Amino acid sequence: MNIQNHPVVSREEWLTARREHLVHEKAFTRERDKLSAERRALPWVKIDKDYRFQGADGELKLADLFGGRSQLVIYHFMFGAGWDEGCPGCSFLSDHIDGANQHLAHHDVALVAVSHAPFAEFQPFKRRMGWKFDWVSSEGCDFNYDFGVSLRAEAVTAGSATYNYEKTDSSEEELPGLSVFYRNEAGEIFHTYSTYARGLDLLVGAYNYLDLTPKGRNEGEIMEWVRHHDRYEDPAPSSCCHS
Repeated sequence: MNIQNHPVVSREEWLTARREHLVHEKAFTRERDKLSAERRALPWVKIDKDYRFQGADGELKLADLFGGRSQLVIYHFMFGAGWDEGCPGCSFLSDHIDGANQHLAHHDVALVAVSHAPFAEFQPFKRRMGWKFDWVSSEGCDFNYDFGVSLRAEAVTAGSATYNYEKTDSSEEELPGLSVFYRNEAGEIFHTYSTYARGLDLLVGAYNYLDLTPKGRNEGEIMEWVRHHDRYEDPAPSSCCHS
């Protein structure tokens, strides 16, 4: 719909249209709850491989990333070896993590970012962005490959590489995703869920705000307008509350 020629009506007509739309919103909410329940009911896969990560204090096992909690969410952050800065899209999403983590950490959920680059290589970027969340390296283990966010060169060459559960012609060195794990009282770890591509939209709070506005996301290619938060031309947004 052309926003310049948008219909303008009386308050009474608006309320009628809004109530009709509310019926659809409530139906969507019920469908979303149903989908979430279906997601939780998915079968699990036991993790037997001994993945090792590198953090600020040295080597970590997958179990260490839980931080004493039973649930672990890992954001697969696109940051490859030799990169100077992280993917703008991953950074856009990651700008939302610290706020959520203040609450998730108190509700039996650990949220950790994992990248393929050596640990020391993404620390300057993390400091630049001002992030506080845990971010570790999977360098030297199969973690990124096993969870579908790094493509092996031979698979790309053979045309057998997959991303988001289907074949892909992408030759990207790294790709974004999110994986969820559960650890039981016996210490066994299970992979419960992974999502990729637009399945990550749910984690981007700014998009949820934009979806409520007249112009919506107002983008051609996904995230084409997004920059690292210190790279916007006007880094200090104006506020009606400041003189």
